[in-house]
Amino acid sequence: MKLHRFQFQALLVICCTFSAFACDKTEETPSCIQSKWFQDADSDGLGNPAVSVFDCEKPTGYVANANDTDDTKAPVDPDIPIPTSGYSTPTSYPNLTAVWSDEFEGTALDELKWNFQLGDGCPNVCGWGNNELEYYKKENTIVKDGYLIIEARAEAVGGKNYTSSRINTQNKFTMQYGRIDARAALPKGQGIWPAIWMLGKNIDGVGWPACGEIDIMEMIGGSGRENTAHGTVHWDNAGGYAQYSGDYILNSGTFNDAFHVFSIVWDAQKITWYVDDVQYHEIDITPAALSEF
Repeated sequence: MKLHRFQFQALLVICCTFSAFACDKTEETPSCIQSKWFQDADSDGLGNPAVSVFDCEKPTGYVANANDTDDTKAPVDPDIPIPTSGYSTPTSYPNLTAVWSDEFEGTALDELKWNFQLGDGCPNVCGWGNNELEYYKKENTIVKDGYLIIEARAEAVGGKNYTSSRINTQNKFTMQYGRIDARAALPKGQGIWPAIWMLGKNIDGVGWPACGEIDIMEMIGGSGRENTAHGTVHWDNAGGYAQYSGDYILNSGTFNDAFHVFSIVWDAQKITWYVDDVQYHEIDITPAALSEF
């Protein structure tokens, strides 16, 4: 049996916080009089009534009117902060065959490889099962200069106060056993919850957690936690929920400072987690109770 590997490079850039945690509003000026501004993504001077923010001054890319009926171009911040340093892994490994990769060399997400998951999960799984406070849109995904940028924004859409993007490879790529590398710089801030994970392809038939879940990386923002990455599996244990998790803590700095590579190596006996090729967690998946893996 040959092991397989795929790689992708991603930068998660967050301009505000999201998920079930409250946004930190302590920097607001008490005497500030806020106005409602509407997104002008196509720069025609007309605002999109469906995308708005409250602010004391007019934000870049927003206008005071709500008269646009076709505002489809996503605003791109030319000053998106992308780290210039970080860890990298090889593009090939002994005894492994590359079967899938995305280096994000185009100008838009390749929808032959990726799906967008849109909205807030309702009516089936409102809040995506995590009480998330954002509404997912295509426009928050930017592919530029060889980077995938996923940006969270403070804007009112679909009854939510924040937006972001959520993408997956369901029905376009699946794998069992191999190495997976994801090179990413992570966001920071209270409420942030970036994650890269895998779900069993039978999820539509058996549901979660019976399909099994492998979390390659999760990081919870705020409160000094941005130096810690988590690797976890979730599964159904005789009709009940079970999980097993391990943590990697940086010696200094945070995962926002530079690129890091989050990896798993998965075979029929075990799953092993790495950050920058340093092993920090492992699980034996041979017991019958872990048959999902």
